[in-house]
Amino acid sequence: MAPSTAPTVSVDWLAEHLADEDLVLLDSTTHLSMPAEGPYTLESGRATFDAAHIPGALFADLLTDFADPDATEPWTVPSSERFAASAGALGIGPGTRVVVYDQSSGFWATRLWWHLRLEGFDDVEVLDGGLAAWTAAGHKVTDTPSPAPTPRSFEARRRPELLRSTAEVSVSLGDPRTVLVNVLDPQTYSGEKRTYARPGHIPGSINLPVSEVTDPETGTLKSVERLRALFAAKGLLDPGITPVTYCGGGIAATGVAHALALVGRADVAVYDGSMTAWAADPALPLVTGDEPE
Repeated sequence: MAPSTAPTVSVDWLAEHLADEDLVLLDSTTHLSMPAEGPYTLESGRATFDAAHIPGALFADLLTDFADPDATEPWTVPSSERFAASAGALGIGPGTRVVVYDQSSGFWATRLWWHLRLEGFDDVEVLDGGLAAWTAAGHKVTDTPSPAPTPRSFEARRRPELLRSTAEVSVSLGDPRTVLVNVLDPQTYSGEKRTYARPGHIPGSINLPVSEVTDPETGTLKSVERLRALFAAKGLLDPGITPVTYCGGGIAATGVAHALALVGRADVAVYDGSMTAWAADPALPLVTGDEPE
């Protein structure tokens, strides 16, 4: 199979290639509950995966296997060694092609897409529209467990330029070459809605809600032309700047990074700790209002 050339595949493509020997199909669903006020709650998607998944799919647990168990924030990027062990256990390695999907927003899938690329693995794509698009097209799901994968040797080669820490974001404040992109809803961005320890956004951030990259009727990504126009209007296609996306905990941020890659901008960095980490430190500045400052 030829190397992947785009960060997405359609449900029709997947249906045609489901039996390919080199395909590793992963469900990375995590369940997140966001109350109007107060902290969010998390649950592994293992149970819903067991109940219904695309035939042949394996489950990738973002809360445990692909996260740092000692970190304060959930989903924190683990060591390359831990990631490589988890990826290899799922059969990911040289000569494989990975397709990731989830059962909800699609951004759990883009998180694993981004994480694989962070560790140097490029043959990974996201199923456009996820499980909802799969079933809407009339394709079957199953509760039958998939065969156990053959473990492979995954060689992690981290690309540090795709990741930002709290310290690195703090140092970059005021740097015109870095554009911080807050992908949360406008009410959270402005501070009108308080979801994290403190309301507001990181100084200098622009707001591009992740919901704007998908079609609300289908849940699939907008066309390349519409995405390019959206990003151009925000100044994110300027080769002289580096976009750094962030959200609440580093998940939805990867949705915008993925959409930018679809229009050819594959150099986007993700602030892993995002608002969960930033707002928790009272020494770090936050801005309220609708405009970047």
